[in-house]
Amino acid sequence: MKTAYNIIIADDHKMFVDGLRSILEQEDDLHIIHTTSNGEEVLKYLKINQNEQIDLLITDLNMPGMDGVALNQNIKKKFPGIKTMVISMLEDGAKIKTLTEDEVNGYLSKNAEQNELLRAIRKILSGENYFSSRIQSILIKTLTSNRKTSEVRLTQREKEVLQLIAKEYTTQEIADMLFLSKHTIESYRKNLINKLEVRNLAGLTRYAIENNMI
Repeated sequence: MKTAYNIIIADDHKMFVDGLRSILEQEDDLHIIHTTSNGEEVLKYLKINQNEQIDLLITDLNMPGMDGVALNQNIKKKFPGIKTMVISMLEDGAKIKTLTEDEVNGYLSKNAEQNELLRAIRKILSGENYFSSRIQSILIKTLTSNRKTSEVRLTQREKEVLQLIAKEYTTQEIADMLFLSKHTIESYRKNLINKLEVRNLAGLTRYAIENNMI
């Protein structure tokens, strides 16, 4: 017996919501339990129905009131067990970057084919992330542009620490490998986050990958 997944849709375009509903209703294990036109209503629904299992939120970016970026931030903070997926016509690199930093689980264009839509939803529900090739291209271009304008310069020791962080070594392991104290490595990590203008260890890893450091 298949696991049933409960889905909320937030989008202020009724025709799109109706089209999405018609696609998902053909899938026995995908259940739309609530639709709304703005982010505030999603949060209100979740607060009232806290005992209800919600597996996935599908949201647009541009909506009246709370937009998709702010909604994703709130969901990840208040309801971390819910997967989030953006489906939008908007291809704003800065917003896509913010969404990935806030751990959105997927991003797809509203022009996507039905097969890709269902594939993306199922990948996200299975624990993976899904970003269409177009969205990945925009994100890489945005990140590359940001790096060029900032012209970040790292010392040799900073590069060594960053490479080891990106290879998923722990703070203590890095300290042992470089014959430094754990406190010193923690300082390097904090300085790298500030210097590279990223938000967390995932951002450091992404920077290392983009710059061919690992």
